[in-house]
Amino acid sequence: MSAIGKWPVGKWRVAVCCAGVAAMVSGGCTRAGERETVQGEEVAVLTDAPQVPPPITRDHPTRVIVNLEVLEVVKPLADGVEYSFWTFGGSVPGKFIRVREGDEVEFNLNNHPSSRMPHNIDLHAVTGPGGGAAASMTPPGHASTFSFKAINPGLFVYHCATAPVGMHMANGMYGLILVEPRGGLPPVDREYYVMQSEFYTTGKYGEAGLQPFSMEKAIAENPDYVVFNGSVGALSGDSGLQANTGETVRLYMGNGGPNLVSSFHVIGEIFDRVLHEGGTMANTNVQTTLIPAGGSTVVEFRTEVPGTFILVDHAIFRAFNKGALATLVVDGPADTVIYSGRQSDEIYQPEGGAIQSMTADGTPVAPPPMAATMAERIAQGQRTYAATCAACHQLSGQGLAGAFPPLAASDYLNADKQRAISTVLFGLTGAVVVNGESFNSVMPALAMSDAEVASVLTYVYNNWDNAGFDVTPAEVQAVRQGGPPVSAAVSAE
Repeated sequence: MSAIGKWPVGKWRVAVCCAGVAAMVSGGCTRAGERETVQGEEVAVLTDAPQVPPPITRDHPTRVIVNLEVLEVVKPLADGVEYSFWTFGGSVPGKFIRVREGDEVEFNLNNHPSSRMPHNIDLHAVTGPGGGAAASMTPPGHASTFSFKAINPGLFVYHCATAPVGMHMANGMYGLILVEPRGGLPPVDREYYVMQSEFYTTGKYGEAGLQPFSMEKAIAENPDYVVFNGSVGALSGDSGLQANTGETVRLYMGNGGPNLVSSFHVIGEIFDRVLHEGGTMANTNVQTTLIPAGGSTVVEFRTEVPGTFILVDHAIFRAFNKGALATLVVDGPADTVIYSGRQSDEIYQPEGGAIQSMTADGTPVAPPPMAATMAERIAQGQRTYAATCAACHQLSGQGLAGAFPPLAASDYLNADKQRAISTVLFGLTGAVVVNGESFNSVMPALAMSDAEVASVLTYVYNNWDNAGFDVTPAEVQAVRQGGPPVSAAVSAE
């Protein structure tokens, strides 16, 4: 049974003990000699996001052994984009660690021999120099051990603190450690681990291939990607979070930064309870909560109606153009008293990094490598379509009734290849009829290179029962040099 709204806030308070040591205690001052007796020993269960280790049910502290391995791995950052991640445990974010207030933690940090860099760990849950960083500097092929006592309950970030610190964090070295209060947390039906962070790449958003880290962009705090759980789409589609109607959901939210503050929001939900910055202060009925870089929060809510609920950073261009978007799919019977009407969440898709302009000048930005063949254009175009076009026209090209025309088996598209090129280059405003249905909206100009336009149109033309045309960069260049049609030029002014 869920118990939302029953956080033991009154028990989470700081007491300054007579010995002069500040400690988080349950119910009053605990002198050093009166601390709970540590009993036994166990190896910590560590999990990859979005999973969380099981709640702690023991009523006493114990000695907890944490074994964490540093791995430098190449993994996808987005569709067609790879990145060399530095990780705690092989994934971004690092493993979720769950201990209890009063536990004595033996921490073993192992740096895999294949690593190129030394690494360490700074746990914000540690009271001690560097949060453990000073004791855990570990070269490749070595292991380090230190210990600490978990004296403050709460949700804490950990990260690498090896110089250059920002670079280690920007490459994926962060995670969360939960120190449960004595007495534990109220039970809920679902618990998930989500962590926001940003990545700085030499190429722009969606540029294919293995992307190196850009120190210049990181210092300027201008990320190409802002994501949940380490990559674009990590928590979408089949990988989205799941719940049923009537269940309570607890999200352990962290922000690895390294630079940006997160404005965390779930579209279509209100947080029943928020533990501000992962600490002791609780707030209720919250729409959006701030999570500082290197900070955390715990949010809880009850799922009342079915549908797809979207997790975003409400600095909204980060969500739809840089990747800070995830889904929570809730199954179960509808409650039309709480929410009545057609539910349609398809529009909440990533829009990608292509610059959308309402001017007639479709000046391109740094182009990706040129696709030399039709097959290469189709492959490149698929990535561009998923990153830029699918938000409106949907991944299968079916469009959205009354809003965005279909591209699948489109009579309008197949009738005139030059008109299709012009529409992507210069945009289109006004009423059109596609497959017998009228649409009257705005298609913004997309600041794509000739190669990108050629590739995405070739991909569309060779899918969903379309005409099979091959659109070449030379054809796109010819249309660009001819300028926009009069109607497009007028509508863009």
